[in-house]
Amino acid sequence: MVTVAKCRQTVDAAAVAANRTIEQPGVFPFTRGIHADMYRGRLWTMRQFAGFGTPRQTNERFRFLLSKGQTGLSTAFDLPTLMGLDSDAPQSAGEVGRLGVAVDTVDDVRQLFDGIPLEDVSVSMTINASAAVLMAFYLVAAEEAGCDWTRLRGTIQNDILKEFHAQNEIVFPPAGSVRLAVDLIEFCTRRVPLWNTVSISGYHIREAGSTAAQELAFTLADGRHYVEEMLQRGWKADGFAPRLSFFFNAHNNLLEEVAKYRAARRIWATMMRDEFGACEPASWKLRFHAQTAGCTLQSRQPEVNVIRVAYQALAAVLGGCQSLHTNSLDETLALPSEHAVTLALRTQQVLAHETGIPEFVDPFGGSDCVETLTEQFCDQAADYFEQIADQGGMFAAIDSGFFRREIAEAAYAEQRLIDSGQKVIVGVNRFEEAVDEPIELLEIDPTIEREQVKALHHVKATRSPDAVRQALAEVRRVTATDVNLFPALLEAAGARATVGEIMNALADALGRYTLERE
Repeated sequence: MVTVAKCRQTVDAAAVAANRTIEQPGVFPFTRGIHADMYRGRLWTMRQFAGFGTPRQTNERFRFLLSKGQTGLSTAFDLPTLMGLDSDAPQSAGEVGRLGVAVDTVDDVRQLFDGIPLEDVSVSMTINASAAVLMAFYLVAAEEAGCDWTRLRGTIQNDILKEFHAQNEIVFPPAGSVRLAVDLIEFCTRRVPLWNTVSISGYHIREAGSTAAQELAFTLADGRHYVEEMLQRGWKADGFAPRLSFFFNAHNNLLEEVAKYRAARRIWATMMRDEFGACEPASWKLRFHAQTAGCTLQSRQPEVNVIRVAYQALAAVLGGCQSLHTNSLDETLALPSEHAVTLALRTQQVLAHETGIPEFVDPFGGSDCVETLTEQFCDQAADYFEQIADQGGMFAAIDSGFFRREIAEAAYAEQRLIDSGQKVIVGVNRFEEAVDEPIELLEIDPTIEREQVKALHHVKATRSPDAVRQALAEVRRVTATDVNLFPALLEAAGARATVGEIMNALADALGRYTLERE
């Protein structure tokens, strides 16, 4: 069997330059882009990440962004929702609506998208441990609003593996967590055909301190694992692969980032065609969303963040992203203000309409520097794939701490360079100002938690207790089998069971994950 190691190539610059054949965009292995005309045919989707407070408040922000020219929605959830907790849980105190929108029931989702035509607007939801529950809420809310599931477009992150590598928003052990993610992929592939069923994410791996090569390799290794899980269920790759998507970071090193995205497309196309037997070009194409690097934003001289974000956005577009979020200058200090988020969106709009960049497909194609970097990334990724295989596969590598160890060592090395001044951070370890001018920050209303808990208690008081009890019992029963869980989750959502209640029912069968610490 041909493996991704086939992507390895000699990286001697002179030899490569002498013998290189310049590929064409829109054809296998899509190094230069998944479409022949790229942005000349259609611009990337401008999808600003948004969510705070109650569903009502986030709905207002969504409408504001759409009025400013945003072309897709992206939903940030608060920590309790991400961890599968209700807003009235003791562990949620002080966190409700703080870092994203609070969602407890289907009624919250209905309010979140109130007045927004879901069949016409692409919606992204960044959530993992409780992704299946939130997706069930979304589908029930859409159905109750009269929407046809076959017309819904969007993405749910649903990438639990990267949580074990980096972000730590974990509820269930690895095997049960992946089962839940793959149940969602399988159900939505059948019933919601335009939906991206997983957004395989390197973004948070990079935010945790990984190198660009680690971000690339670990992300694609996670993607491989989801594919293997679906194949074990009897699916053919072409049956589900076209709705897999990816999510990468956009960092400051422009040429390195461009090469990373190009390598990702080449590796994925080769893997899907030669390793997993996919026959359709749609199954070979790696489609990705990019977000500018939150970890590069600085609290000192925060206006300089606008410049960082612009260069990072340029890298994502030169690298061929399908959608893009540009961070706001104040995100390291607070949730973005309307002024800051508008400026971040305008950054994309200037890039799209004033720079002329979209007129050219893969402008760096043929550059000795970028082509060599691309090949080096392929080589480094293949090395990491071998290391993961030597560990015994994905779950064994998670259990051994392989991913966390690699990322921690990279983050430590990077911080030492910054501390020593070998790596310059403008305004932090060079070109400092004695006093930073203050900027206007968004203040969170302290009453939002009371408002959200009141709404939750109203739902609990008006729903049918018997219907909820029966639905949760069915969730427990099905979880103990190998039957797809998603229909049971839909019934529980429709009965107005809460996020916390459904996650507790799942935990009764799957158990809860405890991170072992040395």
